[in-house]
Amino acid sequence: MSKLKIAIQKSGRLYEESLQLLKDCGIFVNNGKDQLKVSVDNFPMEIMYLRNSDIPQYLEDGVVDVAIVGENLLVEKQKSITIVQPLGFSKCRVSIAVPKEIETDDPAYFQGRKIATSYPNTLQTFLQKKGIAADIHVISGSVEIAPNIGLADGICDIVSSGSTLFKNGLRETVTLLRSEAVLAKNTGLSTEKEAVLEKLLFRVKAVLKAKNSKYILMNVPNDKIQEIAGVLPVLKSPTVIPLAEEGWSSIHSVIDEERFWDVIDELKEKGAQDILIIPIDKMVI
Repeated sequence: MSKLKIAIQKSGRLYEESLQLLKDCGIFVNNGKDQLKVSVDNFPMEIMYLRNSDIPQYLEDGVVDVAIVGENLLVEKQKSITIVQPLGFSKCRVSIAVPKEIETDDPAYFQGRKIATSYPNTLQTFLQKKGIAADIHVISGSVEIAPNIGLADGICDIVSSGSTLFKNGLRETVTLLRSEAVLAKNTGLSTEKEAVLEKLLFRVKAVLKAKNSKYILMNVPNDKIQEIAGVLPVLKSPTVIPLAEEGWSSIHSVIDEERFWDVIDELKEKGAQDILIIPIDKMVI
């Protein structure tokens, strides 16, 4: 079977989370920090550790078959690449920020002014849609310092928590793009490599579904089973197990973690007791 070549950022915010995802998928990497190319023993895959900014070009050229990369980078590089699966981590946004003393949030503020950025294509597309003619000053790093040294009137950069902006006396005004890590592929994969990718994707989806779900158990009076079952957003129907105490049963189900706090009070009001929430390791549907 052909090995799938996957690119991972060799350092930075995506590195650790990418390797953890592969580990959760049962794909173990023995070494990698000091190597640029590593084979995997228990899955038909080769891992290539690349500089983040190089990954889209390597992917488009077919040097690698798939990659774990930030969606914001794919948008910026404007490559012919297919996003296969959002991965839910390394979430950020590409935003415009101005010195905190500037009161307006209107992007028209930059008409005839300078913006420092590491995302010139993303910014230019936005400005053109708004009919704004600004001077884009491209910087490869430490964009936040540009207004403080008089290089620009504002910036366009990735933002996670916003703490870096705050420390540099800036505030976020307009979000151009919301991004997260994605699994992306070259558009010209062979049939054999597509089959390997499907196997990988099956594992990835099982891991992601489990991370967003919790196993829920509760004790319920028998006359409340149907009412409580109607509250639970379950896959099909909950499991009901009679308890030793007459008139009571245990209900087992799976619930999206985001929905839990929306329904917990209603479950208690309808008679549910001894509610337990348990993490799920993998979830295959």
